[in-house]
Amino acid sequence: MNKELVFINSKSMEKNNSNRVYKIETENLNAWFGTKQALKDINIKIRAKSITAIIGPSGCGKSTFIRCLNRLHELVPNARVSGKVFIDGVDIYSKNVDPVVVRRKVGMVFQKPNPFPTMSIYDNVAAGLKLNGIRDKRKLDEIVRRSLEQAWLWDEVKDDLDKPGASLSGGQQQRLCIARALAVEPEILLLDEPTSALDPIAASKIEKLIVSLKKDYTIVIVTHNMQQAARVSDYTAFLYLGKLIEYDETSKIFSNPKEELTENYIAGRFG
Repeated sequence: MNKELVFINSKSMEKNNSNRVYKIETENLNAWFGTKQALKDINIKIRAKSITAIIGPSGCGKSTFIRCLNRLHELVPNARVSGKVFIDGVDIYSKNVDPVVVRRKVGMVFQKPNPFPTMSIYDNVAAGLKLNGIRDKRKLDEIVRRSLEQAWLWDEVKDDLDKPGASLSGGQQQRLCIARALAVEPEILLLDEPTSALDPIAASKIEKLIVSLKKDYTIVIVTHNMQQAARVSDYTAFLYLGKLIEYDETSKIFSNPKEELTENYIAGRFG
């Protein structure tokens, strides 16, 4: 059985890849919207169980980049991708790899909290599990509780699980979306500006939650907030006009960037 088929059929490759330094690797990754090229030959290696921040001005390709990591970009009409994206050493764009399995392995949380409005808090978290065929009530209860605990939300909602997810505050809704993503047991969590629509107190809770999750997950976060990138991430990648300008440890990027363009962006001279 080749690697791609193992990726398809295995629930998790974590056991087989516990010693792998890099969880995600891209080789000459390009992406287009129609004739407009959004990413240009991105080569990056993202370490396992770490937080990597993607920074850069609006329109530089940050969100497109992370959407390429779980094959969401290809769902956009007239969008296409070239190059390679490896997860645990397997090219997820190989013809033998099922994109549905990729998206199960690589969870996504979007900029604006998007709980399913007609579903209860409980059903929001359980939705992906039910789609995957889990029907056992005891197992569902266990996973829903664990996921809400991981998202630091259980104590706030445990007596209101039947209430609509949309009845929660903005910050609680975003943590509910994180719990929903965690419920299907991904290995990678992609966060696309997860706090930009939240007040500072709610944003602070999300940041602390993100840091707490890296012991179990590889996390990639897109952010416009330089202070947030400095607070939560271990590594930072700076994109500009679709190109990867610089990628290094966050402390080095913010204290001693190698590229003048990076320094100018961090200093607020453009963006």
